[in-house]
Amino acid sequence: QVQLVESGGGLVQSGGSLRLSCAASGSILSINDMGWYRQAPGKERELVAKITSGGSTNYADSVKGRFTISRDNAKNTVYLQMNCLKPEDTAVYYCNAVVRIRWYGSFSTYWGQGTQVTVSS
Repeated sequence: QVQLVESGGGLVQSGGSLRLSCAASGSILSINDMGWYRQAPGKERELVAKITSGGSTNYADSVKGRFTISRDNAKNTVYLQMNCLKPEDTAVYYCNAVVRIRWYGSFSTYWGQGTQVTVSS
């Protein structure tokens, strides 16, 4: 079993900052890509940012320059530093990881339970 547990969400004023963390645990042999997605009410889930095992990153255009994704491979943890937050950033944020749990197996995708981020005007 693999579990992803997010933390760091909450309520913040427009222009403020939050740092999300997601720790993976369980039967993990290796982790490839990790990422953050979000889903606002009435909208589809969208990619916010992702990071490869080698540290390459990609961001949604809407968050470029404001959000930074990073990871600590020793802790199996991915972070999302969110600065200059806007009300339109309000959503449930989900952690994602592509994990290999068996030597003979392929990588599989796992999701966290989600953490609420609310940005007030």
